[in-house]
Amino acid sequence: MTPSAAPSALRVVFFGTPSFALPTFEALIASTHRVVGVVTQPDRPRGRGQRVTSGPIAELAVRHEVTVRHPERLQDPEFLAWLGDLRADVGVVAAYGRVLPQSVLDAPRLGLLNVHASLLPKYRGAAPVHRAIMAGEETTGVTIMRVVLELDAGPMLAAARRPIDPDETSLDVEPDLAALGAALLMETIDDVAGGRAIETPQDARQATYAPRLTRADGEIDWRRPAAAIHDQVRGLHPWPHASIYLGGMRYILHRTERVPATQPVEADPGTVTEAEGDRLLVAAGHATQLRLLVIQPEGRRPLAARDFLAGYRIRAGARFGAPPANSP
Repeated sequence: MTPSAAPSALRVVFFGTPSFALPTFEALIASTHRVVGVVTQPDRPRGRGQRVTSGPIAELAVRHEVTVRHPERLQDPEFLAWLGDLRADVGVVAAYGRVLPQSVLDAPRLGLLNVHASLLPKYRGAAPVHRAIMAGEETTGVTIMRVVLELDAGPMLAAARRPIDPDETSLDVEPDLAALGAALLMETIDDVAGGRAIETPQDARQATYAPRLTRADGEIDWRRPAAAIHDQVRGLHPWPHASIYLGGMRYILHRTERVPATQPVEADPGTVTEAEGDRLLVAAGHATQLRLLVIQPEGRRPLAARDFLAGYRIRAGARFGAPPANSP
């Protein structure tokens, strides 16, 4: 049997911005393919000091002496001319963060491939990992798809699955998906180079949307079951976090735990039912309880429940409520 020919080396233009994109970019740099240009979001204020700094993809590109562009407008003629001059065979997108116009999609000879952190067509959009965890999904994954004008709606070339543990947060899951997506992208791009790639249309009837996160997503409604609130807390970690309010003060929840239902809880939702030692329990909807494990008073450091109770003297019967009317 004649061995299959090695895939041709492709000229690749890479679109990506946050740390999720790093494993894919690093895999491309280490491959036989050649990254001829990088497109990333404009530099933004970062950190406590809000200093304007480059993102992780831009920094890595500079270290590897790859030309970087930070276009404010993707339709800018100068940017499009630069993109055309790259003579890219294919584009790769990993968490770039902006919708690409047709003029960009048409630039690479073989189009653009996207590393998307969900099992499409579920969770199209900007926050697929967080939204999947917030919804209590037990499985997630990555999909390599062709980029089209409609958001995350292009045909799929490959997918890989990953289970979600009931206590895992977005911070636990996202790095795994980034690594999984990088490996899957490398297999797929070799198939594209070798003419073996098979594209499967998405079933739009099964599509769901994962909109960008805002601080409002963190507001807890204690009338919901404890399991749903637990999923909200872990889905919003490490940002923007779930929040609770008592006496006009905001507390950020980092870790929680569902309490086994031995008997119905007879307390109004949001009421502290136990506050002793390392046990801080709050009544939730459907006669359930949530245990708070790590809490952070706004502007201070996170505290384990025992240290929090020692410092803030919250007692059983206290009730967490809605944010103040003038809160942001």
